[in-house]
Amino acid sequence: MDQTEQQEEDYGYNLFPERNSGKFQKGSIAESLFTFNHKCQVMLQFAMETSPYAKLLLGAMKSSGCAVYKDRHFSCEDCDGTVSGGFDATSSQIVLCQNNIHQQSHMNRVVAHELIHAFDHCRAHVDWFNNFKHLACSEIRAANLSGDCSFHNEVSRFNFGLKKHHQECVRGRALRSILAVRKVSREEAEKVVDQVFDTCFNDHAPFGRIPHDKKDAKFAYRDFENRDRYSANL
Repeated sequence: MDQTEQQEEDYGYNLFPERNSGKFQKGSIAESLFTFNHKCQVMLQFAMETSPYAKLLLGAMKSSGCAVYKDRHFSCEDCDGTVSGGFDATSSQIVLCQNNIHQQSHMNRVVAHELIHAFDHCRAHVDWFNNFKHLACSEIRAANLSGDCSFHNEVSRFNFGLKKHHQECVRGRALRSILAVRKVSREEAEKVVDQVFDTCFNDHAPFGRIPHDKKDAKFAYRDFENRDRYSANL
């Protein structure tokens, strides 16, 4: 691929300017005390310690041989105003958009969403850049399992009352995520989402169920924690 083609297909990196600027230096006093970064780091730590979505995903990744470390695998950065986070497959790092995440509930959802991408990257060797179906599948799973389409969140967006609303929310959010990071037509993106939707929507790993809300996620996390108890007592 020549330089012009690389610029035309940036895989969404233009949404995360600090990924390319070379100017971002972590650990400065100003970064720690006087910017959004400190708040982002605090909310991230709280999400990792208290969110049942995040706790289950972190446990599942560790069990799969892909342990996640806060300082290595998360980065709080300034991003384009249209995104809240992203998964950088080239560095196996989750980007959290510190200028766009201002509430803990939002941080919890973003962390869960991106951890699902990281989990898929660990377990399935996803070809993010060359296989459009792989990308679509992971976006469907992330929208389905992260709480993005919970009843509470949809009501807050004034979206409710439709038949099969959860499925349509998942489909719509997956489609928007794809269009944000790939230079393809809406028709092409819709076609790929339709091709993989049923299979990927019904893949609930590692939750074992669709966690429609925090209560569901807590039950899923309890089941995950107790997954070896039955066989241990045989």
